[in-house]
Amino acid sequence: MMSRSLTVLGATGSIGLSTLDVVRRHPGRFSVYALTAGTRAEELATLCREFQPRIAVMADAAAAERLAVLLSDFPEISVLSGEAGLCEVASAPEACTVMAAIVGAAGLAPTLAAVHAGKRVLLANKEALVMSGKLFMDAVAASGAELLPIDSEHNAIFQCLPAEKVRDPEAAGITRILLTASGGPFRNHSLEELRSVTPTQACAHPNWSMGQKISVDSATLMNKGLELIEACWLFNTTPDRIEVHVHPESIIHSMVEYADGSVLAQLGSPDMRTPIANGLAWPERIDAGVAPLDLFAVGRFHFERPDLQRFPCLRLAAEAFAEGGTAPAVLNAANEVAVSEFLRGALAFTDIPVVIERTLSVTPVVPADSFDVIFAKNTEARQKAWEQIRLLTV
Repeated sequence: MMSRSLTVLGATGSIGLSTLDVVRRHPGRFSVYALTAGTRAEELATLCREFQPRIAVMADAAAAERLAVLLSDFPEISVLSGEAGLCEVASAPEACTVMAAIVGAAGLAPTLAAVHAGKRVLLANKEALVMSGKLFMDAVAASGAELLPIDSEHNAIFQCLPAEKVRDPEAAGITRILLTASGGPFRNHSLEELRSVTPTQACAHPNWSMGQKISVDSATLMNKGLELIEACWLFNTTPDRIEVHVHPESIIHSMVEYADGSVLAQLGSPDMRTPIANGLAWPERIDAGVAPLDLFAVGRFHFERPDLQRFPCLRLAAEAFAEGGTAPAVLNAANEVAVSEFLRGALAFTDIPVVIERTLSVTPVVPADSFDVIFAKNTEARQKAWEQIRLLTV
């Protein structure tokens, strides 16, 4: 058994906390080199006292100052701040594994730093790959980094593919990838009912415990749209070979169909510790602390086609991928701005896809031939999204 040193980007979020719970169960197998967070200094300080990393990083400078005071009795823990600090710990040679769990576009730079350093990167930040696509995968290939998907759906697909043919599914005899979606809390709501959805309702996912942003994305089906794009890059395929199935029980996490008619599925309780443990220990299997799956209690599985009339975000994501270039980065930026305003109570739930579609229509798409172009287009798209929100709310 080889001990792995780990950096957790986004340690105070749901994925970060689940990662540390798995680490907690295997003290001889994993050690923590660095922990990072955005603004939650008190929460990160508590984790630092337990796991005693060598470095702690806050994305926010003021939060880093608070953290330094909170950890004044732990002088051996260095406190850094900002994107530079995040990239430093992501690429540091002292950690061989990086859990990339920073939500949104903010996770791209540190995740990319880990890739350039040739780490085992456990990718829970889907936006990084959505934004930069081919450039990101080219960087993985050039650096020799080991990219393992942590989203439950992509991890399920990964487990159903031959390990040596993850990037060549056609050679493995794959005909389709069946990507499952819970459907979120509003799958039976009418369009009229969706107009009055509140942030509290949108964040109350029926199956998964997730952060606010990803909970809203799940409710709009944008999460599945981002996952569709991510799956195309991870498994070197196209949207026409991926079919989204709404599966309300969230027990079958995704499936792979083979040319002989076989369909392989990965099943498990809806608990992110399962794919996290798979990534941490791969190719071995370790205890994740997840209760055994009781299929008798589940009883039945249900499947539905996604309704693109009520949930157009899935369509918008597929169209952005088809358009290519910087369109997926624009899609992601507009979605982040719209979701933020919805959570603030300043935008209606049904206006989220409206803002995204309008932002896509007014933001010129250019070739995504450098990360500088992607970062610049991300900034431009956010400004355009704010303009569209102002037009909607005046």
